Amino acid sequence: MFNKRNIFNKLWLKYTDKTRYKLYKWELQNYKLEEVTNFYTGNNTLNTLGKIISECKTLGYINVMHSGNAGDVIYALPTLKKLHEITGMPINLYLRLGQPLVLSGYATHPLGTVMLNEKMFTLLKPLLIAQSYINICDQYVNQKIHVNLDIIRSKTISLDSGNIARWYSYFTGITPELWKAWLNVSPNESYAETIVLARSERYRNPSINYSFLKQYRALIFVGVKSEYEDMQQRIPNLKWVQVNDFLELASIIAGCKLFIGNQSFPFSIAEGLKVPRILEVYYKVSNVIPEGENAHDFYFQNHFEELVQSLH
Repeated sequence: MFNKRNIFNKLWLKYTDKTRYKLYKWELQNYKLEEVTNFYTGNNTLNTLGKIISECKTLGYINVMHSGNAGDVIYALPTLKKLHEITGMPINLYLRLGQPLVLSGYATHPLGTVMLNEKMFTLLKPLLIAQSYINICDQYVNQKIHVNLDIIRSKTISLDSGNIARWYSYFTGITPELWKAWLNVSPNESYAETIVLARSERYRNPSINYSFLKQYRALIFVGVKSEYEDMQQRIPNLKWVQVNDFLELASIIAGCKLFIGNQSFPFSIAEGLKVPRILEVYYKVSNVIPEGENAHDFYFQNHFEELVQSLH
């Protein structure tokens, strides 16, 4: 039987018996994992496809909740799409706003200290509700939730590696078809000859330089103003396009000749659409993996430049 120590006992053990302290830390980690597993595998939790299907047949719908970053929501969609295809039931997606954001070594984030806020919800909703497998998209206000996708943050799996789009399958038993498009929008054909760029302040490979792109015409940037101003210093002919919502953003990306980005929200849209795309991989947290048609990624400058030349 594992007994958790209070803060004073832990400190005493740490400084008086380092060997026993290391053993205690190992046992504590196992205890936490066991607690999460016991909670997750409880009889009342919809943690298997069989349970989810049974609940769908009774209710005629399934309520899903997510409170993560916008990109995490997009990467949850292939699992929800597959769930809808298997059950034939409407998926009601409720987004919980105002949950704390842990920046983990990063200086800034466009949303400050939360993962989703009112503005982000307003931008996201048109894109989400446009997908045939999403019946309702609304804010979470104590609706009964059958599948809580926030379980991915239970520390049961590593969030620094693997593929974000697969995290949700581990807790539902549903295998998404990640090589297929999971977003469907009407492309804006006026961007048919355009390279679309997006590069957030987070997840940048410091050895990569985008200045070579100034030789190409029809370059636009989608993202926040500070990111655009930073990129324009390297690419003077870069233009900034602001959108009214993320459905409009998706239509631009769907219609472009080539999308280039790092592990930020716009790339999740490009990945969901399966447009020709190039990902700047962040070597410390490589948890975005392009899959399927038109997918490319890179670590090194020479490969980046060759990819752009061949795809353009």
